[in-house]
Amino acid sequence: MTGLRDRARRMLHSVRLRLLVLALVPLIILMPLLLTIGMARWTADYDDLLIANVESDLRIAQQYLNRLMEGAGADVAAEARSADLLQTLGEDARTRDAYLARARQRLGLDFLYYLPAPPTPPAWPVIARALTGTADARIDLFDAAQLDARAPGLAARARIAPVKNEPVKSDPATGDAPDAAALETRGMVLHAAAPVRFANRPPGVLVGGVLLNRNLTFIDTLNELVFLNPVTGGDRKGTVTVFMDDLRISTNVSLFEGRRAIGTRVSEAVRDRVLGQGRIWLDRAYVVNDWYMSGYVPLRDSFGARVGMLYVGFLEAPFDAAKRAAYLWMLAAFSAVLALSAPVFLLLARGVFAPLEAMTQVMARVRGGDLAARIGPSAKRDEVAQVGAHLNELLEQVQDRDRRLRAWADELNARVDQRTAELREANDKLEQAFHQLVMREKLASIGEITAGVAHEINNPVAVIQGNVDVIREVLGPQAEDLGTELDLIDDQVRRIDTIVGKLLRFARPGDYGTFFGQVALGPVLRDCLVLVEHVITGADVTVTTDIADTPPVRVDPGEVQQVVVNLIVNAVQAMGARGRLDLSLAPMTQAGQPGAALRVRDSGPGIPEDKLTSVFDPFFTTKQVEGTGLGLSISQSLVQRAGGLISVRNLSGADGAVTGAEFTVWLPAANPGGDGDMDRSGPTD
Repeated sequence: MTGLRDRARRMLHSVRLRLLVLALVPLIILMPLLLTIGMARWTADYDDLLIANVESDLRIAQQYLNRLMEGAGADVAAEARSADLLQTLGEDARTRDAYLARARQRLGLDFLYYLPAPPTPPAWPVIARALTGTADARIDLFDAAQLDARAPGLAARARIAPVKNEPVKSDPATGDAPDAAALETRGMVLHAAAPVRFANRPPGVLVGGVLLNRNLTFIDTLNELVFLNPVTGGDRKGTVTVFMDDLRISTNVSLFEGRRAIGTRVSEAVRDRVLGQGRIWLDRAYVVNDWYMSGYVPLRDSFGARVGMLYVGFLEAPFDAAKRAAYLWMLAAFSAVLALSAPVFLLLARGVFAPLEAMTQVMARVRGGDLAARIGPSAKRDEVAQVGAHLNELLEQVQDRDRRLRAWADELNARVDQRTAELREANDKLEQAFHQLVMREKLASIGEITAGVAHEINNPVAVIQGNVDVIREVLGPQAEDLGTELDLIDDQVRRIDTIVGKLLRFARPGDYGTFFGQVALGPVLRDCLVLVEHVITGADVTVTTDIADTPPVRVDPGEVQQVVVNLIVNAVQAMGARGRLDLSLAPMTQAGQPGAALRVRDSGPGIPEDKLTSVFDPFFTTKQVEGTGLGLSISQSLVQRAGGLISVRNLSGADGAVTGAEFTVWLPAANPGGDGDMDRSGPTD
């Protein structure tokens, strides 16, 4: 009773758990799934918004840089058309240089010079366009000699030593590229040129430029312009950088202790995409020592080659913190809703659990055999109460049907016992008839085939023998020279007669001897070897025999031949292309009764241990293509009908490995005064 009560309590707890899970599944599974999908979508949109901001900032920075170049070109073009320059060109070189120095300071340029029209085309496309009459401004790279040629000390300002970057974080895909040790002496210049054409003066070009290396005023102005709005840029900590190739030559990105990261290099991923492929980068990137939402655009010189990059970006950390705070807030809200929902549900479900507990207890009693158990009356009229009433009705029907079934079962058992005895008797008769039918059909088929084969063989054999006799008569005394050959033909003809006789004796034993007589097994075994000689020879099997004197047995010779032939053929087939077959015959006493034991051993793979007990079952065979599975079953029936036993076992070597199979046929000795004479009919060789 205690076990039933515990089982019912466990079932009740299981029902409660299932109902709780059923009610809370939408809250426990669907809500987190929806929240996850929503947060993932919100995160993706949030990141897209940040990328859009970076793209907008990059566009603004690029437009500002283009406007600076246009402004520089316009300033140089205006100066090239001024009357002051015309007047100065008529003065000496010293006065002209002083004027150009004042104009350079007024225009905010790092160098400004006048270049008469050269006899050969100039190397810089900007100057070449100016000579054709079109003012132009581009970004160009100057080496140290070119910088000093345009303004003394300019090369020293442009010189940048690469800085060893010590990142706080590292990322093999987007981290900063390894720093090079070579000193960078080139300068990136905002290069402008305008045509100088006055009447009565040879044409020339006015060339000016601004060095961008370490140009912090330019970078800070660009940063303020891009991130001027405090609503969009106040918390983003915007940064702007100009790269010459992959080297930062002007930036407001901090390296450490407020020092600008001039001389550090961009990451390999960004360099390959922007400088190598010429594509814009709009994604998160590792910048110096932290993650930034970044935008990079390639800068091209007047030759059209990619010589640098323009970068804008802002720290990713504040936005990641905002996303984490949103995640935590949503998780806390969900946990609070779940913690409040479970107790409320259990409180509301208590009215359902009590009737279910009563039903569980009743079902436990019914399972224990108490069909009279019922659910008590309930004042409620809800669905659970209706289920309880229906359960009581079903239990009434079950109890009534149980009483009728028990009565029917007693009557049925009596009928089954009677029918079982009848079926057992009929089955025994059917089994005997089946075995007799199988053997008769087989022997009849073999007899018909063998008789036909013997007839077909005897005719040509008789012709051969007759012609041999004719040869002897025709040759007369001369036949003595061929005596050996003719005698050999006579021997082989007699051997053919012997084989045909044994074959007929095997196929139709009733025509050649007594069915149950005292049979010596030695001659039978030798006759069987003659019948299967072609099988043994074709398989290259070595046969050894050990035939001892044994008492005669009372058995049908044809049946014992059938058993022996079947065992030998099975052994040869099991060994395959080559093997060893050992046949032994010796007297053996079984259960105090004398008899003879025939053992057939082969060197094949043996029989699987799990199939040793099934080899004598009807239709059991290990041959997938040929064989009916009746050979050993029929052999067992024949041996048992003669009062004998047939058994099988696997042979094993010293190491325990299987070395073959052994079948043993034991037949009891014939009574010395029993019926029938010893059957020795049939030819032997």
